[in-house]
Amino acid sequence: MSTLYLLSSGPGDTDYLPPLARQALAQSEHLVAYGLYLDLLGELVNDKQRYELPLGEEIERARLALNLAAEGKATALVSSGDIGIYAMATLVFELLDHAQTHDQNPLWHTVHIDVIAGISAIQALASRCGAPIAHDFCTISLSDLLTPWEVIEKRLHAAGAGDFVIAFYNPVSRKRQWQLEKAKQILLGYRPEQTPVMIGKNLTRKNEEITQTSLLDLTVEQVDMLTLVLVGNRESTRIQTAQGQWVYTPRGYGKKL
Repeated sequence: MSTLYLLSSGPGDTDYLPPLARQALAQSEHLVAYGLYLDLLGELVNDKQRYELPLGEEIERARLALNLAAEGKATALVSSGDIGIYAMATLVFELLDHAQTHDQNPLWHTVHIDVIAGISAIQALASRCGAPIAHDFCTISLSDLLTPWEVIEKRLHAAGAGDFVIAFYNPVSRKRQWQLEKAKQILLGYRPEQTPVMIGKNLTRKNEEITQTSLLDLTVEQVDMLTLVLVGNRESTRIQTAQGQWVYTPRGYGKKL
C-alpha cells in the first residue's frame, strides 16, 4: 500500500522540524509543495524529486500528491507551520470526499494517509514572547479569498465578546490591506487600547523580527505576508525583567499565590 505523508516544515528553522516529519521526508522520494517550503528544508530534500507549484494552485498540488501516491510512489505533500492549520491537509481530505462525484482517480482511496503534526507559527511566536496563549485562545485567518468577509467579521465579534487571545493568520497580502485595520477596530470595542499585541515576522529564521506594541498602536505598515499577529485578551499582562519584556495571560493561579 502506498503512503502519502502530509507534513510541515514548521515555522522556518529546521530545528523546529519534528522527528516524525524528518523520518517521513527520509522515506519519501517525491515532494510536492510551494517552492519556498522546500527551500526552508535545505539539505534534507537535496536528493528528492521536487514538484513545485505556485501559490494559488493548492488544489493542483493536492491532486498531484494523491496521484503520485496512487501510482505507488512514496510521496510527501509539504506545507509550512502545521499542515492541518490553514494548510493542505484539509484539501486532501476534501478531494477524497468528492472523488466519486467529481470523477477523480479511483485509486486515491487505496492510498494510506499519514498526517504528521507540525509546529505552527502561533506556537513559535508565543514562545518568543512568554506565555500569551496559556489560557483560551483562537486563530482567525483574515484572508477573504475563500471565506466571505461577513463570516470573518462575525467570528471577530464572537472572539472579542468571548475575550479570547487571538492569532491573526494571513493578516495582509499585497492586494489585501484593509482587513487588519477593520479587525483592530472591532476588537477595540471589546478590549482596552493598551492590550498587548505581538508581531512575528519570519519566525525562527535568520531575519526574524519580533515587535511588541498595543492594540491601539497596531498598524498595517508593521505587517507583511510572512507575519503573524497575536492579540492578547483583557487580562494579558506585560512584565519587564533584566532579559527584556514578556507577555503572559494568567489562568487564575493568582488566587492561590
